[in-house]
Amino acid sequence: MKNIRKDGRSPENLREIKAEFNTFGYAAGSVLFEVGNTKVLCSVSMQAGVPRFLKGQKKGWLTAEYSMLPMSSQDRIEREASVMRRNGRSVEISRLIGRSLRTIIDFDLLGERTIYIDCDVLQADGGTRTACITGACLALRAAVDFWLKNRIIRESIIKDNLASISVGILDGIAILDLSYEEDSRADADFNFVITKSNKIVEIQGASEGNFVSWEQFEDAKKFACSGIEELLKVCDNIFESNFGKSQEFGDFDKLEKQENNKNYKAPLFSLGNRQNTQS
Repeated sequence: MKNIRKDGRSPENLREIKAEFNTFGYAAGSVLFEVGNTKVLCSVSMQAGVPRFLKGQKKGWLTAEYSMLPMSSQDRIEREASVMRRNGRSVEISRLIGRSLRTIIDFDLLGERTIYIDCDVLQADGGTRTACITGACLALRAAVDFWLKNRIIRESIIKDNLASISVGILDGIAILDLSYEEDSRADADFNFVITKSNKIVEIQGASEGNFVSWEQFEDAKKFACSGIEELLKVCDNIFESNFGKSQEFGDFDKLEKQENNKNYKAPLFSLGNRQNTQS
């Protein structure tokens, strides 16, 4: 069968994944996450307080913001601050990122504090929302590692891991992880958000050119499940090579014994303490 992908990938193959942590010195967790030519910068921070509807319930919250920088695409994108209004697409993707990550957080362990996820697209070549969800999850894991080490939280607030991937139907064939060129030609495209425990968080999708048969959707689902499984393995390897296996879900008592300065309690934001911790 002739390969319909211009980059030579087989239909079920991911693009190359790269990640660089601590791109923001003041963020508890941050990552420059690359999927092929798509590059997103995700950061995680935390502040005291929760939205009004949660006050007094002794549980936390998570919210997210997504934005495309002006030259993240071939045509310059106006900054939302310049036009004094939020872009509808940015609002929709911000909400998707937020509700996706809220599914894996135990807010009862957080107290009345809010986690902020900021995702900025540096370069767009398809799959920016899926890259942001996966990159933000990696940044969140790095933040939890930081908060555990500095006794800001006593145990991990992460209940599960997740990732997101796109699948399209192109010339009647399901293909995984679409580039912009493929997405612009696809008959239909879907975005899947799935946890490491193989639970569905969200599926978005629509037919834009031709109808999609149930058989084609089943192929798309199969590719999404296998792609996310592979993507999670890659992300786990990247995370563990930077932070190790035990730190993300670290034991508080063990960490407390290992730290040299037992009386120091880090603030929510501390660049100096981050540098001391990582040295």
